[in-house]
Amino acid sequence: MHDTLQHLFRYKAWANDELLTALARLGAWRRLTLTRLAIKALSHSYVVDRIFAAHLQRKAHPYTSANLSELPTLDDLAADIRRSDQEYIKYVCGLDRDALAERIDFVFTDGAPGRMSREEMLMHVINHGTGHRGQVSALMLLNAVSPARDGFTTWLHEAEASMRGRG
Repeated sequence: MHDTLQHLFRYKAWANDELLTALARLGAWRRLTLTRLAIKALSHSYVVDRIFAAHLQRKAHPYTSANLSELPTLDDLAADIRRSDQEYIKYVCGLDRDALAERIDFVFTDGAPGRMSREEMLMHVINHGTGHRGQVSALMLLNAVSPARDGFTTWLHEAEASMRGRG
């Protein structure tokens, strides 16, 4: 599972980058509504990533909600997401099986108690981000904008081209 998590977090960083790059390329007239909705979904995903990064390290976080009261600019959010993705990759690469299995008590932003293993938290971060990238891709399609290429198989064939070649 450890190698799988490393793959998934590298994929997550790549998929986020593909989506953020596609959003940044939108013309001004399409950016007004589409980008605001995309920022709302992606900033929520980013906040959840940061909340769980704190839980994984048994640290406090500053968030009282999984949504920001003020939306960041696309450029600021993109920089934050890219930095967070790199931190997760580094974090996952440093874990061993015992650390992945360790259960951690924490408190959700609504005050409810939680207990999850590190592995469960990391899988939540992966799945949560995938869902919100999908929302943004759907928004893009509804607005006649081609969504980012963000499939796992696409990433595998780019990231490991020499292993994926057929001959």
